[in-house]
Amino acid sequence: MSEQSTPERPVDVRVRVQGEPVDDFPETAPEAARGRVRRITVTGEEVLHRANKDVDASMFGSAELSALIDDMFLTMYAAEGVGLAGNQVGEDLRLFVYDCPDDDGVRHVGHVVNPVPAEREAGAALAVENEGCLSVPGPHAELARAEYAKVTGFDKDGAPVEIEGTGYFARCLQHETDHTYGRLYIDRLATRPRKKVLKQMNEMAADVFARREANAAKLREEGIGRDS
Repeated sequence: MSEQSTPERPVDVRVRVQGEPVDDFPETAPEAARGRVRRITVTGEEVLHRANKDVDASMFGSAELSALIDDMFLTMYAAEGVGLAGNQVGEDLRLFVYDCPDDDGVRHVGHVVNPVPAEREAGAALAVENEGCLSVPGPHAELARAEYAKVTGFDKDGAPVEIEGTGYFARCLQHETDHTYGRLYIDRLATRPRKKVLKQMNEMAADVFARREANAAKLREEGIGRDS
């Protein structure tokens, strides 16, 4: 006798903001409208290659932290990214922002301060997919990541957050949390593919930087963000 099949539950496709579903959300996160585009650091710069400082409790709820997160959202959009860490805008602080879909097409938007990754269970499923990085402008390379990831931390006001995801969004959570500990995705590659990526980056970077500048100008024309 065959096993009785059970219909799959429909996916709730509402946007998840800080892990919670909302019924309506704009094309760009509201933080971006208050931000300014910052320069994105490139592999080889010291701040990218060491564990960054935890955001001190005294910064929670501050205008300084809010402004940094605003800038990071706008910078991420200008660079056509789905996540961006503090050290990628030159800040020695452990936090990241994200606006990333998962494999079910659900959009996840938010930020995590002082992220801590959950331990990966033994035998957890892995997926090998192309991965890139805004601090390695241009190329991508295949890299194995866990299919599921969970990160705990805080929001900018100091409230605890727990963000989890699967598929592409899980990859984003792992990638951005890695940044806060001073690891780039290329650090997880074998020597030969890593050298290939760096060679491609040198060939592609100028075009990438030009596209980012054009995107930033377009956002300004649309009234998103501020000049200084």
